[in-house]
Amino acid sequence: MAKAKIFKGNKEARLRLRGVAEYVYSQLKEQEIPHLEVSSRTKNNIVLSRDHKVWKYGKDKVTRSAKDLGGATSILRSLYTIDFIDEMIRAGKSSTLREMYYISEGWNRGKFPSQDESNRLAEDLEIITKCMREDFKLRPEEDGARVIGDLTIEETNRKGDRKKINCKDDVGDSGYGIPYNVEAEKLKFKSVNADMIIAIETGGMFDRLAENGFDESHRAILVHLKGQPARSTRRFIKRLHQHSKLPVVIFTDGDPWSYRIFASVAYGAIKTAHISEYLSTPEAIYLGITPSDIINYELPSDKLTDQDVNALKSELSDPRFSSDRWRSEIKLQLKIRKKSEQQALAKYGLDYVTDTYLPEKLAELNIV
Repeated sequence: MAKAKIFKGNKEARLRLRGVAEYVYSQLKEQEIPHLEVSSRTKNNIVLSRDHKVWKYGKDKVTRSAKDLGGATSILRSLYTIDFIDEMIRAGKSSTLREMYYISEGWNRGKFPSQDESNRLAEDLEIITKCMREDFKLRPEEDGARVIGDLTIEETNRKGDRKKINCKDDVGDSGYGIPYNVEAEKLKFKSVNADMIIAIETGGMFDRLAENGFDESHRAILVHLKGQPARSTRRFIKRLHQHSKLPVVIFTDGDPWSYRIFASVAYGAIKTAHISEYLSTPEAIYLGITPSDIINYELPSDKLTDQDVNALKSELSDPRFSSDRWRSEIKLQLKIRKKSEQQALAKYGLDYVTDTYLPEKLAELNIV
């Protein structure tokens, strides 16, 4: 099998990582105690960027210093990880985050105690270098989500050849699978014959819309979010929106956790605030299910749990939900103490969501 192609982004990432290693070496050479600084990844250090309209890290920094054992170990692991990534890029290979965790078994005192630690260090290196994990040739265990619609892409395959794929005519029932790297060097949008992008939380509802032909009847690109969406899915939506200028609507269950799925797509999340401008689509609009829908459509529902109530109260102070519309809906949900799923619309039949609910909701949003 031919080696994977090394893209420009990978080469730049390699240079920046080497710069981190050289910085540590220069401190040792000057007989200084080595240290690295990284943005504090806490809720208190999150600010809304006026330029990008997404969540970004603020000015607070955390210093990893070799003055203590924990800091010294962190720097040691950073250097081992940089060497591992450098070797991967030179060899044209890639690794899952899980594989990197197990590879550290051979790093002596640099071994990671858990995968959470190795994942966090990869994020630290993203923040320090201002590169993305995909540039490091690191990929998650989970794959990206699925896409169905009249969208033609050109993807570079494992042999380095470029191949055109239409996400309606050249795919099966499951649609086109989004790869972990969706940057322009890997994936290009060639043509988009649609009027909107609909991102859908659950696989059951994605399949329902696809089976009912909603992508064709309403000229929509359907994207399965697969619950809390992978980075590649959010990046795909962002790039497709930038390329096509099509409106993006998010269709989820009606509970506080699903609202956070919308917020991560639109404004970003704490873990990835350093790359929110690359992953988030602030123009995205929440479609439903809303607390108002539970009442207006008389949907089957469940009672809110204590965890649900606490999450909703927390969202009232979350800047991502500060609009009058969001505050009104959240307060209504706290009043009625109910939540509902997308599939609850099946109460009225399998075609109701595509024949009635979505057309009505899209009309309310002036999208159709």
